[in-house]
Amino acid sequence: MHGYLIRNLSTRQSDSSVGFLHYKTCVRSKGLPVFQRIGSHNYATGTVAGSVAVAEKPPPPKASIVPESPPPSQYDLQRLYDFVNDSKRLVVITGAGASTECGIPDYRSPNGAYSSGFKPITHQDFVGSEQSRRRYWARSYAGWRRFIGATPGPTYISLQQLETKGRVKGMITQNVDRLHYKAGSKPIELHGTTHQVICLNCGDLTDRHLFQNRVKKLNPEWARAVEALESGEPGSDASFGMKQRPDGDLDIDERFFRKENFCIPDCKKCNGILKPDVVFFGDNVPKQRVEFCMSLARSADALLVVGSSVMTMSAFRLVR
Repeated sequence: MHGYLIRNLSTRQSDSSVGFLHYKTCVRSKGLPVFQRIGSHNYATGTVAGSVAVAEKPPPPKASIVPESPPPSQYDLQRLYDFVNDSKRLVVITGAGASTECGIPDYRSPNGAYSSGFKPITHQDFVGSEQSRRRYWARSYAGWRRFIGATPGPTYISLQQLETKGRVKGMITQNVDRLHYKAGSKPIELHGTTHQVICLNCGDLTDRHLFQNRVKKLNPEWARAVEALESGEPGSDASFGMKQRPDGDLDIDERFFRKENFCIPDCKKCNGILKPDVVFFGDNVPKQRVEFCMSLARSADALLVVGSSVMTMSAFRLVR
């Protein structure tokens, strides 16, 4: 898991119209986890002075999903503890690496989605190609139940405990899996969420579970095939090589379905194109959301980045 610590070292009044200038330093520690393993059953992280937040360890995900990293040194753990404990206005930014321990792969680690040649759908492809939309929704429908079955790991639970203790002023997540919400946090979802569907024409929002039911009714054969895969019938996984993706869909052999026979529900209000309420690659984060996140980041005296390499511009501009 990648970790970044950003501290406001000093603040002075600028002569320009910018107002206050914040001088920041960034310390990167590639192998610096937020959590320390305690024996073989629990994880822990320092919170406020004299206390430790402990989370039960969830069932271990497949070894290929979680990137390998050396165990944290006591020095690194102490630095993290001091960093959190000394801050007064700590803002946390989380990324896909926080979810690998929950069974959801990330993008850029050695074992991440990109390592196998995966290319996420772009906004332009989704909007401009009906075939691309059919392919996306068929795979997303297939992977949905497995995706929402993930439970918060130690990262999410411990961050929520830091919130409860008043150590976190605000939280921004790049993840679309809502594991923060399952843990009890309410972060700003920078890139949206897969848990609701939006109409590209009228902007109407639909609960994802209701959308899944509509897909099932329109595609009964595909729904039965997916259920067969989920039930672990002999040969199913081996034949179609299912792989979970970070945005919730499954990588399934193209021979398993005929895209031209897959039907996508339209918007009930205007018959417009429906899309997951997620910012795809090539699209822009809504302006109001960007401004809110920027304001929150500027108000912080420290930023803690967990599980992210901050490679996307939407996240990078919050820390630069």
